[in-house]
Amino acid sequence: MPTRRLMPDVIKNQELTCLPPDATVRDAATLMAEKRIAAVLITEGRTLKGIVTERDMTTRVIAAGLAPDTTPLSAVMTADPDTLEPSATALAALDLMERHHYRHLPIAVNGEAVGMVSIRDLFAVVRTHLEDELRNREAYMFGSGYSAEATVG
Repeated sequence: MPTRRLMPDVIKNQELTCLPPDATVRDAATLMAEKRIAAVLITEGRTLKGIVTERDMTTRVIAAGLAPDTTPLSAVMTADPDTLEPSATALAALDLMERHHYRHLPIAVNGEAVGMVSIRDLFAVVRTHLEDELRNREAYMFGSGYSAEATVG
């Protein structure tokens, strides 16, 4: 897992879901429901301005009593979110997300959004890594050439 890069090892061929800062919370909620996703990047052109997640909508809109039809995303987004570059490792993303309690992390190059990694994406990497480790250990312990009866020729 240490050598797996965010792009292309963890995510590849990703279609970014972005909205401008002046789009409404309702626009974001509708788009997220259509695409079955939990976060939207807020961009001007390709320049990353922020991120809005389901959690943001719950805490910053619904709990605050704001109107989804008139509240712009710029009022509730996490502005200037932390990002990692595509060459960052899956482990670096997992560490950053764990330290700051993120479930989604934008991937950017020079301020331009190029992707987003989720905790679910990283879970898949960790699971694959653990399965590979288990297979390798089983092969070592029970595979040919490693028994107590093996002789050195």
